[in-house]
Amino acid sequence: MIIYLYTGNGAGKTTNAFGLGLRAMGQDKTVLAIQFLKWDSNTGEYKFQWKGTSSWIPEHLEVHQFGRDGWHGFNNIIDEDHIKAQDALIFAHDLLTGKKGKKKFDLLILDEINLAVYLKLITIEEVKTFLNTIPQDLTIVMTGRHAPIELMEIADVVNIIYELKSPKTPIYEKGIQY
Repeated sequence: MIIYLYTGNGAGKTTNAFGLGLRAMGQDKTVLAIQFLKWDSNTGEYKFQWKGTSSWIPEHLEVHQFGRDGWHGFNNIIDEDHIKAQDALIFAHDLLTGKKGKKKFDLLILDEINLAVYLKLITIEEVKTFLNTIPQDLTIVMTGRHAPIELMEIADVVNIIYELKSPKTPIYEKGIQY
């Protein structure tokens, strides 16, 4: 198992993870993305799994979102957020260990898992247990700002993405930022 971790206050953590996914699919590998705290089925990465006239893409990419509708901020965490984060780990575990079918994945993207841990929706111990009970031949990417040092220590590769410059009005371009 190789673990990549992308964190920091700069944009592009999810984009980096899905870039690895695209590269993996180009080599006929399968990708499972579990998105913590995300709900928008209008994002490019979510819509991509259903694009095209071929059945090839759905066979190579699955994206599952576990977040309540809308962004509610760090100070508005409710029980539903905890439940959805727990459900994400259980769902991923069951899918990867064959409890939800026999599909094999090569790359697992745990999108925003760092933030889920930071917000105390799941614990570091739960993440470690999860990682120890899934197939060990996976490559894993964990994304999200505020990665705790404990997750950085278990990762093989850690990239911290800093924002050096951005416009005063945020860029929100379809197909680029979402």
